[in-house]
Amino acid sequence: MKHIEKRAEMIRAIRNFFSIRGYIEVETPLRIPAPIPEEHIEPFESEGWYLQSSPEICMKRLAAQGYGKIFQICKCFRKDERGDRHLTELTMLEWYKEGYSYMELMDECKEMIRYVASELTSTAERPSSAEADGELYIEYGNRRISINCPWQQITVSEAFDKYGSVTMEEAEADGSFDEIISFEIEPHLGIEVPTFIYDYPASCAALAKLKPDNRDLAERFELYIAGIELANGFSELTDPVEQRERLAKVLGKRKLSEERQPASVKPGEMDMPEKFINDLSKMPATAGIALGIDRLAMLFTNASTIDEVVCFTPEEL
Repeated sequence: MKHIEKRAEMIRAIRNFFSIRGYIEVETPLRIPAPIPEEHIEPFESEGWYLQSSPEICMKRLAAQGYGKIFQICKCFRKDERGDRHLTELTMLEWYKEGYSYMELMDECKEMIRYVASELTSTAERPSSAEADGELYIEYGNRRISINCPWQQITVSEAFDKYGSVTMEEAEADGSFDEIISFEIEPHLGIEVPTFIYDYPASCAALAKLKPDNRDLAERFELYIAGIELANGFSELTDPVEQRERLAKVLGKRKLSEERQPASVKPGEMDMPEKFINDLSKMPATAGIALGIDRLAMLFTNASTIDEVVCFTPEEL
């Protein structure tokens, strides 16, 4: 049974949250000439252009034009991403707030999810989010995750020390960072209360501002609930020179990967997103976040797979 009605209620509550706070809902193109290159995300080509893997390139350009409080709910496309929590065509919520840092954005993300949970609780007959004795919680699987008590915040380094088989620095040096995050650390995050993991290595945050007191770390966070990665946010890098240097490194890594792989799985060549980089010089201090709508719907409906919260999967078409 698809959870179509509950998903619609959830999206309506999200829009209400941002409307109440004075955000402008925007709609940017799905098809763009040059996406922001990412090492591990492969976009779909579309007649020489690309289907967006995220709306960030256009939304950041809007932020640079003076639109300081914007949000968008839109479709994004990523090749070779299919599984119980992945779709090649997914729905993303993304928002940007001028004057915010990543810490303040964590607080707003928390407020948004609490607001949506409260709205769904008030309308549902058998909610997977509910309130008992003043506690607002999400039921997922066999767990009850409290969301109106203090949420956990833990640095990436602390998470590696607590759950990983090596330190963060060792994992970054030997190339096992993503593997240890996925298989050793993620299953422990957000199990009793939602968990923010923050201060990523600079090498894992090509678009984020670096910490002023430690340029080995970036002002980036991710949110986990019930072991599910739900959102990724950061204080935005606004220096066009530094951004160009970082993206050049990403393009270099993609080129090296292309040379090492057979033609059937080679990543496509990409150009530098020049207009985006040029606009960065006009962008004020801003924080931005991307949150997976499909995964949030999974949590609010206690769905074990992403297939249960979309109208059609690729296999059903």
